[in-house]
Amino acid sequence: MSRLSEQACEACRWDAPHVTTEEMETYRADIPDWQIVERDGIMQLERVFMFRNFKQALAFTNRVGDIAEEAGHHPALLTEWGKVTVTWWSHEMKGLHKNDFILAARTDEVAQ
Repeated sequence: MSRLSEQACEACRWDAPHVTTEEMETYRADIPDWQIVERDGIMQLERVFMFRNFKQALAFTNRVGDIAEEAGHHPALLTEWGKVTVTWWSHEMKGLHKNDFILAARTDEVAQ
C-alpha cells in the first residue's frame, strides 16, 4: 500500500488550489504507471488496465466505482473487452487536485 493511498481526501470546491508542479512530481512517485494528459486545457491522470476478458474488466470497473463512491469523487471509466481506462481529475475545479492522486493510488491497489 502506498503512503499516498492512505491519505484522506479533502472536500474539493471549484476554487480549490490545483496541485503544483512540485507536488505532482512528489505524488507521481507513488503512481509511476499513470500518465498526465491534457484534454481541452484540463490536466488529468490516466491509466489503462489490462485484463483477460470482459468479466474481469467489468469487475475492476465496479471496484473502482466503489472507491469513487466512498470518496465522493468520480473518474471517467471506459470499460472494454479486456481493458479499462481510468481517468481522474477534479471536475469542478477543471484540473488536478491532491484527491486525484490519492484515488489513482487506491485504484492501483484494487487492481492488484
